[in-house]
Amino acid sequence: MTGSFLKIFEVTPMKASFLFIFVFLFFVNCQKQLTPIKISAEDFHLAQDELTAVMVHDIFSPPLASRVYAYSNIAAYEILAQKKEYPYSSYARILNGFQGISPAKDSLVDHKLSALIAFLEVGKNLIFSVDRMSAYIDGLSQQWKEHNPEIYLASYDYAMQVVGEIKAWYAKDNYKQTRTFPKFFVDYDSPSRWQPTPPDYMDGIEPHWSKIRPFLLNSSHQFQPEPPPPFSMKPESPFYKELLEVYQVVQEIQKSEQQDERQEIAKFWDCNPYVSTHKGHVMFALKKISPGAHWMGIIKIVARNRKADYNSTVAAYSHTAIAIADAFISCWDEKYRSNLIRPETLINKVLDEDWYPILQTPPFPEYTSGHSVVSGAASVILTNLFGDNIAFDDDTELPYDLPIRSYQSFNHAAEEAAISRMYGGIHYRKAIEEGLKQGRSVGNFISEKLNLK
Repeated sequence: MTGSFLKIFEVTPMKASFLFIFVFLFFVNCQKQLTPIKISAEDFHLAQDELTAVMVHDIFSPPLASRVYAYSNIAAYEILAQKKEYPYSSYARILNGFQGISPAKDSLVDHKLSALIAFLEVGKNLIFSVDRMSAYIDGLSQQWKEHNPEIYLASYDYAMQVVGEIKAWYAKDNYKQTRTFPKFFVDYDSPSRWQPTPPDYMDGIEPHWSKIRPFLLNSSHQFQPEPPPPFSMKPESPFYKELLEVYQVVQEIQKSEQQDERQEIAKFWDCNPYVSTHKGHVMFALKKISPGAHWMGIIKIVARNRKADYNSTVAAYSHTAIAIADAFISCWDEKYRSNLIRPETLINKVLDEDWYPILQTPPFPEYTSGHSVVSGAASVILTNLFGDNIAFDDDTELPYDLPIRSYQSFNHAAEEAAISRMYGGIHYRKAIEEGLKQGRSVGNFISEKLNLK
């Protein structure tokens, strides 16, 4: 029977074997081409962690880190927003100066994969340790390429097109220009003005950050807080009472015979990217995450707990990153306007020359509290996205040997982050309370702009 069949089609047994192998390989190859590259929310969390790790290594200041998070996440978000089934709208013509991105033309483009590639590539263009980020990207790319080269190449090409468009947008945010502006002038003759603080007495960081183009705010001073209490060393004055409160709170914590939770709170929310320690002639530095990175970590925790899908995960990171970035612009606008002296400087001058704070004082003016503004803004966005009273266990600081802390809501975490700055001895109460109001105003404004309410 077989011989008759071969004779009819004039195919020899050897040719039949080759034909069978060819058909088999053809179908296997077709199946391989149709196999998608699986990209999950976990892949995005891990990429976010890598970007954070590189910025910790590079010692990015809090404002600078916020800019990196914003542009990187926006690139990913915008690619996903090109899909009709994506539940969130594009940022085009909503974000300041942003006209949107070009849609993908190749049907082989995997938008999830392109979004992840764009996130990493934009991040790579904004950090210093390019080689480290390139190695991470190359490792992932090799896996994707081996799995499905056609889909990978189409997705990569589209991602790089979007990266170019995002780069053209952020090139006009005035960041480069601020690199050439003069250092902040320190007015040592005025008793109320900020002065560099120990142990390194660094110059004021990013004194011109308010000149960076905001993402959604109308201007850097849109939510200008009420000014701090008038400077006065009279014991009955509100300012002096606030100074005395910081002094006494820190003394209580430091003299406590038992572990004081206020000290744990202060250290948990320290989030100072660069803490230097001097011992004799030896100086070493501890690198840590920024306040924005801590909130990125909270997003990861809650998104995992709630099994958020890829689309929702990217949206949470992107919306929050925008809020944090604008919160820093708003806060830094006030810091260098009010230019208020830090508690450490003043306490050492007028109250106790041997007093020292629990946390190292960051190198910029006091009012308002950056942690308060940023945490207020982030908590509003996350509450609108995930809901109120979302409890979570925050393990973000475990890499720094700090225990897990638990919160009943995003607002609970924000309020603790804010008050931690007094416990640490680096902020007055007014900077904390007004900073929270300022941040929440930023968060509410952005929520309205993005239709999150």
